[in-house]
Amino acid sequence: MAKEKVKLWDRLKYKYKLSVINETSYEEVFNFRLSLLHVFMALSMLAVILVVLTILLIAFTDLREFIPGYPDGAMRQMIAQNAIRADSLETELIKRDRFLNSIQMVLSGGDTTLLERSKEDTTKYGYDTIQFQISEQENAFRAAIEERERFNLAVGIKEQNHDYYHFFPPVEGVITQSFDEKRRHYGTDIVAKANAKVASVLDGVVIFTDWTVKTGYVIQVQHANDLVSIYKHNSILLKKQGDYVRAGEVLGVVGNTGEESSGPHLHFELWRAGNPLNPENFIKFK
Repeated sequence: MAKEKVKLWDRLKYKYKLSVINETSYEEVFNFRLSLLHVFMALSMLAVILVVLTILLIAFTDLREFIPGYPDGAMRQMIAQNAIRADSLETELIKRDRFLNSIQMVLSGGDTTLLERSKEDTTKYGYDTIQFQISEQENAFRAAIEERERFNLAVGIKEQNHDYYHFFPPVEGVITQSFDEKRRHYGTDIVAKANAKVASVLDGVVIFTDWTVKTGYVIQVQHANDLVSIYKHNSILLKKQGDYVRAGEVLGVVGNTGEESSGPHLHFELWRAGNPLNPENFIKFK
């Protein structure tokens, strides 16, 4: 038996000569030697190469869609969409269950503060480690930002409709002189009671507070949409430059200061984008 195996192995290693001869001249064109073992090895390598190339073509080209049972592009997209929908549906079911538990707790008269979150949510989001404390560094940082943004006219001013404003009357009284652009009287004079309070007509930021010879104590407020309101002849001013004020908040007290004042009254002006407006078109003073 061993001799037969040896003879078989020798036969596989035995080399044969393959010659190519010219039919006309019987001249040998070329020849090469090979054995059965070489043939088997060459065929095996060729088979491996073909298998690898076939796998690569199927894995990285669209040919895989022609294989029976393999999902096509539309089916894979549908599978992904269904997975997303299932995940969303699971989330909605969890929310619904929590809502129903809350409703049951309320209807039963229980304390809603005792509703506990699941351990999974507590671990995932770290609810049990949240601390609502402000450090000294954060307090110092906030104070520095507030001081730096004190004169920023955009801070605290909300965007309003450009075509409609709800003005708060600066003071209640009797109009003694109306707006007259031809006579360069760009405001309205209102006589009010003694020590009447002067209020801001809109939300805004104080941009000017000072004493002038002609108009006495003056305060100006910048509002949204390029609106500026001016209050003159005050006896005292209660706000300083950079303060943010709300509509109706007191700015000062009616007075009789300045050379152009002939008695206790308020001279009120309203400007928009550098153009004077007639305050009586927007505000009812009486």
